[in-house]
Amino acid sequence: MLSARGIPAFLLAFVLAVAVAGPAAAQGRVSGAVKDETGQPIKDATIRAENPSAVPPDFTSRSDDKGRWSMVGLQNGQWTFTASAPGYGSSTTRQAISYLRTNPTLEFVLKKQSAEAAALAGLGTKELQAELKAADDLFGAKQWAEAVTAYKALLDKVPTLTRLNLQIGGAYRALKDYDRAILAFQEVLKAEPDLERVRIELGNTYMLKGDMDKAYETLSAAANSPEASRELFYNLGEVEFAQGKTDEAAASYQKALDKDPTWVKPMFKLGLVALNRGNTEETIKMMEKVMATDPTSSEAIQAQALITQLKK
Repeated sequence: MLSARGIPAFLLAFVLAVAVAGPAAAQGRVSGAVKDETGQPIKDATIRAENPSAVPPDFTSRSDDKGRWSMVGLQNGQWTFTASAPGYGSSTTRQAISYLRTNPTLEFVLKKQSAEAAALAGLGTKELQAELKAADDLFGAKQWAEAVTAYKALLDKVPTLTRLNLQIGGAYRALKDYDRAILAFQEVLKAEPDLERVRIELGNTYMLKGDMDKAYETLSAAANSPEASRELFYNLGEVEFAQGKTDEAAASYQKALDKDPTWVKPMFKLGLVALNRGNTEETIKMMEKVMATDPTSSEAIQAQALITQLKK
């Protein structure tokens, strides 16, 4: 049925209802997700929407355990959306919101922020942030000695940035100055004794130095933590395998694989353990699994070569 002006009655009724209801009816819904650079959802991220011309001018939402979020009640207009989460850089976008149509889904990808960058951002000192970037650039360019000098200069200015010693230790290790690398990593442990990453770096440095007992002591202690990561178990397996502790190494590699069933590095090493035990059938089976899981990996290439040799 048409109205006197030729407008469909149902549409005219809708327009009149909106006009009578006023701004309260002119509300839109928007939703989306927050993820990290690997595609994993970020829980408890804060999403803020702002529009100074709207009433109210801002809304806040939080992401659930799958990174999803939504807002209802936004008026028509241009809104600025910002997603943020502890340990990540923020991300901002603008979007026109309408109550008459379905609004686009807003996906945010947040980049992991180093502890050093987060601390410097908290200080709000652009000069210090620039110095950190310059030091990181030197490290990335493998200018190890220059990077050490730059990080130490920054550490002298901001002694609380103890994690800079992770970079200093890494640079010293690249220079094969293992003793200084160990001292740098130990400085981090003094401030953060439960930081797993530094224990892994310290254990790897002891291993490169040839001190397998210290490497085992460092990594095995950290492996007792219920939060021990796949990397920690893998590195512990590397030390145990180098020590000739085949059974212990197999157990550690398996724990790493249990943490991430798609990770081919411990999978490949379990194949080598089987080879070390003289179990050709199990070796081939594990190597074929490596190739099927990640056919483009360097481990898959080595697995193929090993299978070829074993089948001759």
